[in-house]
Amino acid sequence: MKPLSAPIFDIQRFSIHDGPGIRTTVFFKGCNLACDWCQNPESQSVTPLVSFYENRCDQHFACARACPENAISKDGFRIDYARCSRCLQCIEACPNGALQLIGKSLGPAQLFEQLLADKAYYESSDGGVTFSGGEPTLYPAFIERVLGFCEEHSIHTTLETCGTFSQKRWTSILPRLNLIYFDLKIIDAKRHKQATGSSNRRILENARYLTTNGYPVEFRLPLVPGLTDDPDNLEKTADFLKALGQSKIHLLGYHRMGEAKIDIIQGKQKKLGLQNYAADKLADVAQWFEQRSIATAAT
Repeated sequence: MKPLSAPIFDIQRFSIHDGPGIRTTVFFKGCNLACDWCQNPESQSVTPLVSFYENRCDQHFACARACPENAISKDGFRIDYARCSRCLQCIEACPNGALQLIGKSLGPAQLFEQLLADKAYYESSDGGVTFSGGEPTLYPAFIERVLGFCEEHSIHTTLETCGTFSQKRWTSILPRLNLIYFDLKIIDAKRHKQATGSSNRRILENARYLTTNGYPVEFRLPLVPGLTDDPDNLEKTADFLKALGQSKIHLLGYHRMGEAKIDIIQGKQKKLGLQNYAADKLADVAQWFEQRSIATAAT
């Protein structure tokens, strides 16, 4: 039997925006949505891949000499993904860090060893561990094992999800989480599919399931100019929250950092050319919700 593992592309320490207190956020690779505004495009594919930072490359091409698959291009983007076997010899040969691996397979115990190193910070700040991505709910067995370790050491756990998870696969796991951050992106079914590549039927069903059954869920709305912050989507989001008996939403202002990541993986995601979400616009949206008796928190 193959050992249990999951692809992880980042472990961010001293995070203060992914749950209460000081947290360590684990970013899983793989997602079943493809949002037009995705801010972690390197997370969408489950497969680890080699990224290329052109500004670090001195064009000495030690990578090409090291590559056994002839997968190094000397013109344009450096990696021919069709040839690349991810042997990592090019990364080892690059003296400037122009080539980097995105995604590493870890076992539950390997990951928890890194998480446990920050326990003193969790205890001093009422913080803990957050599972993010990508979409962490793609790995129920893995997260269930890590949750067991966290429970043994009394570490608070938060799940960040786009809401596409299978209720059947997560029935035994959801009650063990201390907090669930659940993203509501676009309520209209047609618009949601156009912007994310997927239906929102299961997402809305899961939102109802969590609230009906009293899980510790808090909803979030990414504010993307012209895509999620228009009056129609805001109105439908507010109506949906009220139908769920919810009176709070976290507002996530769009930022452009994800667009720079498209280039380092030769991603196909279209660049929107948007500016970071302005503070005054975010305040206006917060006021709009608060006038409808829905409290807001900005992230």
